[in-house]
Amino acid sequence: MWRDLLPIGRNASTNGYRRFAWTPADADCRAWFRAQAETRGLVYEEDRNGNQWAWLGDPTAGDAVVTGSHLDSVPDGGAFDGPLGVVSSFAALDELRTRGARLAKPLAIANFGDEEGARFGLACVGSRLSAGQLGVEQAHALSDGDGVSLAQAMERAGYDPEAIGPDPERLARIGAFVELHVEQGRALAETVHPVGVASAIWPHGRWRFDFHGEANHAGTTRLDDRRDPMLTYANTVLAARKKARLAGALATFGKVGVEPNGVNAIASLVRGWLDSRAPDEETLAAVVGEIERAAVERGLRDGVDVKVTRESFTPVVEFAHGLRDELVRLLSGAPVLPTGAGHDAGILSASVPTAMLFVRNPTGVSHSPAETAAEDDCLAGVTALADVLEGLACR
Repeated sequence: MWRDLLPIGRNASTNGYRRFAWTPADADCRAWFRAQAETRGLVYEEDRNGNQWAWLGDPTAGDAVVTGSHLDSVPDGGAFDGPLGVVSSFAALDELRTRGARLAKPLAIANFGDEEGARFGLACVGSRLSAGQLGVEQAHALSDGDGVSLAQAMERAGYDPEAIGPDPERLARIGAFVELHVEQGRALAETVHPVGVASAIWPHGRWRFDFHGEANHAGTTRLDDRRDPMLTYANTVLAARKKARLAGALATFGKVGVEPNGVNAIASLVRGWLDSRAPDEETLAAVVGEIERAAVERGLRDGVDVKVTRESFTPVVEFAHGLRDELVRLLSGAPVLPTGAGHDAGILSASVPTAMLFVRNPTGVSHSPAETAAEDDCLAGVTALADVLEGLACR
């Protein structure tokens, strides 16, 4: 399975992955998922939001145990973020069959669409739509860098954008959702444990900062006569690092757009996207507020207007304590750790009991071609997931 997935969406120059929503690479990943389901004799479905499901047992029976993750990537992402959870889900099902496990509940494997938000700027679109956390009009208004709307992209890929929306009936049939994921950090690397259990997801969000200045000639305009938004943007990037460090939070400007984007032109507009995360919502709000104040103050000095727009926000997610504790028991005291990364499990937690397993990442690197995990640890993750699924679905 791993070898079959590796070439899909891989960029030869960077060795990273570009599996963006509703692109040919995404279609190839979807075809791979369907083939894995059909090879195992599972009931295959796609819901109204393009999420894929593979069922063992009656999908309508209720109290189902579901596992899975996503197959899309960030720009030039690694091979493990998302796919490890999906591959491990199929492998764990194979393990259960080898054990002769007798299911007392339906079991399903899911691939949620557009988890990373790399194309349309909003993470977890598939699960947000299903959980009713993203409105249909809001979804239709999303567009990529080329001006292609989400609705247009879905239609071009052969899906009906008018059918998207909340799916409460499907979610009501799920008794528990467990997502396995490569750890995005080095907490487990400092221990002897290859697998850990998630306790919570930090609150996080994305904010767009628009710095409006004045376009002018780079070779003739005196420094004192300039209204250069690049200066305000650069100062804001440094302020974000400082404010986050002082508060024990995280803040990153990872995407930027410049107009007119000429080497010999002073920019008229710099648009930067801030990703910020913190242990609690009060700290997050304070950090983002301080970054915005720093931007506005520097803008006054530079003659630059600053506008800040919150594009997405996910509150703190405390995974279902009873389910979390059951996973720890089934895994004989696996360590419990929080994460600053968002996941479909976090979105679904408002609708169904959810939990997460993390597989040790020796370097802590993620969202990068250098992302990795040892084969033995990945196999330990499969065994752990099989133990969890057996404990939840076979009793």
